[in-house]
Amino acid sequence: MKILNCSAVKEAEKNTVFAARLTQHGHEIHNMDDLLLLYEKAYTENTLEKISVLPHPTVQKFSVITVAVVGASRRFLSQITRHQNEVKFMSASLQYSNYDRQADFAIPYELLTASKEVKEMYLKSCQEDMNCYSKLVQSDIDNDAAGYVTPQGLRNILIISATPFQWKHMIGQRVCRRNTDETRIVMLKIWQELYSMSPVMFTPEQTGPFCQRDYCKEGKMSCGNTIYKLLTPSHILRLDYPALFTEDGNEN
Repeated sequence: MKILNCSAVKEAEKNTVFAARLTQHGHEIHNMDDLLLLYEKAYTENTLEKISVLPHPTVQKFSVITVAVVGASRRFLSQITRHQNEVKFMSASLQYSNYDRQADFAIPYELLTASKEVKEMYLKSCQEDMNCYSKLVQSDIDNDAAGYVTPQGLRNILIISATPFQWKHMIGQRVCRRNTDETRIVMLKIWQELYSMSPVMFTPEQTGPFCQRDYCKEGKMSCGNTIYKLLTPSHILRLDYPALFTEDGNEN
């Protein structure tokens, strides 16, 4: 994954502080020059931190951060697109794209450490579906209709745009251990990138799974495996998904 508009992260910080200040300094703004002076006014990380934790999410909704995800499965697509409030998605289309002899498949995390026979069985099943797809396309069936036989493991391209507030909500909900491993891994990596660019706005206290911030909101559906410490996304990735890393600690 990659943040496509990296400058938007710093812009989000600036707009968050500006929006909060605007509510308090309206009496001092008499013209556009006054407004721009407030907009360009410097701020500290401490100021941003204090504003980010306030129960006024609107101030975090004046910038949009766009992230590209390459290689996640269509199952991930079907799960993450349940989020519709202040979020926009664009995906590679089964209607317009022709995957005849072009398909790749996401490997579920659990299969990374499974036996060779199990992994081959999974990949064989995916390939059989795509063989059917190819036969349909070569029989003059359009891509859209042929797409019905594609497996959920088919790798996909997805663009996601969301406000900082909504990114925090999506990440908090989707890095919970109740989610599928792939969804957690993708969202943890997105959080990792956002956190590296703005550690104040995307802190574990504001962005991580609900259980480590406050309490589990799943009730009876809780995973029963609470994260009690405030962990960064990289810590959670290494804790829950060690097979993603080599012995020297680098990502595979």
